[in-house]
Amino acid sequence: MIKKINHITFPVSDLKKAVAFYENILGLKKTGEWSTYAIFDVGGVELGLEPDGKLEVYMLVDDVDKAYRELKKKGVKFVTEPKDQSWGGRTATIVDPDGNAIIIEHFKE
Repeated sequence: MIKKINHITFPVSDLKKAVAFYENILGLKKTGEWSTYAIFDVGGVELGLEPDGKLEVYMLVDDVDKAYRELKKKGVKFVTEPKDQSWGGRTATIVDPDGNAIIIEHFKE
């Protein structure tokens, strides 16, 4: 069902300072930057940085709606139901037993 970790977002206190660290010190390849978000490629996994954000782990699935139904049958607690995103994905958010949020996603054709 879950194919891989596709994207992780880290909360940061200072985006410019964090971008400089990940790009210049760690040597990661920046693939996008906006006023409130930056993305790096880490061996095929996207690492996002977001000021005042929260830790988010995005796991890629073939079909969010199907995964939602299967996981719900297994008693998984969902914070959000499947929904289309403006950036082209479809997501649903679950929480693990410790309350950590995991977003399952797929990209529309």
